[in-house]
Amino acid sequence: MYQTYSIKDVAAYFDISISSIRFYDKNGLLPFVSKNESGHRVFTESDMNFIHTICCLKNTGMPIKDIKRYIQLCMNGPNSISERKTMLQEHKAHVLREQEKLQENLKEIDIKIARYDSKDATSIIQAQIQYVAAEKKAHDMPNPFHV
Repeated sequence: MYQTYSIKDVAAYFDISISSIRFYDKNGLLPFVSKNESGHRVFTESDMNFIHTICCLKNTGMPIKDIKRYIQLCMNGPNSISERKTMLQEHKAHVLREQEKLQENLKEIDIKIARYDSKDATSIIQAQIQYVAAEKKAHDMPNPFHV
């Protein structure tokens, strides 16, 4: 027998709100979801797979309009494979660029943490404050520090 899920089940499984699922539905991202006689959404295993993809695309920064386009292409069957592949390749390239930016930002965070872990942290920070204060003073600007 095939398993079905309620909107509450789906929300819990994907750790998203019920209102997010309704938002996705209202914005055309869930054309594959059926409603029962009472008008409640009923989700199947294959619906869950589509929702997993939607969450993945959203979590990696794809705009809702592009996710909607991707889902529409999926609903068109095999005729849209090439276009779907192109969309995903372009999105992957975007995600990889964002990942590189995050990696660079993590390096800066690691530098700061290492500085604060240093036994000389206090003297390093005091020297930085003195430098900034002198720089600001040289330009007739106020010292931003409260020390």
